[in-house]
Amino acid sequence: MMLYLAKDKLDVFFEKASEKLNVYVPVDNTNGSAYRKWTPGTVVSKGLHTTKSAKDFFFPQTENLVEFKMSGKAIEIIDPRRETEDYAVFGVRACDVRSFGILDKVFLSDPVDTYYKNRREHGLILGLSCGRPAETCFCGTFGIDAAEPMADVDFTEADNGYYIKANTEKGEAFVASLGDIFEDRDAAPAEEAKAKTREVLKKLPLSNLTTDGFGGDKLDELFDAAGWADLSEACIGCGTCTFVCPTCQCYDIRDYDTGHGIKRFRCWDSCMFSDFTKMAHGNPRLTQKERFRQRFMHKLVYFPANNDGEYGCVGCGRCLASCPISMNIVKVMKKLAKEDSGK
Repeated sequence: MMLYLAKDKLDVFFEKASEKLNVYVPVDNTNGSAYRKWTPGTVVSKGLHTTKSAKDFFFPQTENLVEFKMSGKAIEIIDPRRETEDYAVFGVRACDVRSFGILDKVFLSDPVDTYYKNRREHGLILGLSCGRPAETCFCGTFGIDAAEPMADVDFTEADNGYYIKANTEKGEAFVASLGDIFEDRDAAPAEEAKAKTREVLKKLPLSNLTTDGFGGDKLDELFDAAGWADLSEACIGCGTCTFVCPTCQCYDIRDYDTGHGIKRFRCWDSCMFSDFTKMAHGNPRLTQKERFRQRFMHKLVYFPANNDGEYGCVGCGRCLASCPISMNIVKVMKKLAKEDSGK
């Protein structure tokens, strides 16, 4: 048996949940969809992905870190952080749920990023199984099951409603707190829906993409691969791929003079930009080829080398859909794998 929520009770679910915490849901806009705070009348997007991933909730595109106010020789240091609200994010797909674990390895390792940790601890992830994966999806390449998000609470659409499964103590407490809005039903329809999703995944164009030939032990041969020159030639260095990617974690820190003091903030950065990691003596990666190679070597070699074989990509397909010159990690993997096999 599983808990079941009829579709016509979804707003009731959001309303009751909103009494306990702020609930964010994907909402359609002119550029696709984005997460917005749920209020009565909000229409939840039926699309597969939000344009940007849900990592914004833990690692926002810009955030203030500290402020300085000066009076003569006296300097006042102001911590702008406030206790983060309790919140839930609904509709998170399996690929994005996996991406949070990748970000955790970066921001929760010593020294812990307390800004990220604060937001992460207050967040509740409500996953949504994929019913209609897109042709750009390749999450299975990285061992992700699109039918089982493994969030705090998973929602599987079936039988004109949602079957619900709590996977963590936080998720169990949340579901229990909502009282009697759920009913108990046989789990068979949910399992059938998951099976159909897995069958669709097997038929997608990228279902046979593998990580064979990549990993932490492939540094020398991949770094020196001849294919980087051809692959990077068309790249315009716009950084779109890094800004839609759910696992990219690079940022810059800058100071801004407000006229009344100094605000130190951080903002997302991209290894595809020519001024990325620029230092007093210059930039360590002077060519587009070097910057292009850095991005994909990090995903496919450097990250797994330092994280027990886990890759820095989750196969969400956002970069495939958004790149203006149709260059992406899939093309990189296919070309380098061919070179490695000599075909």
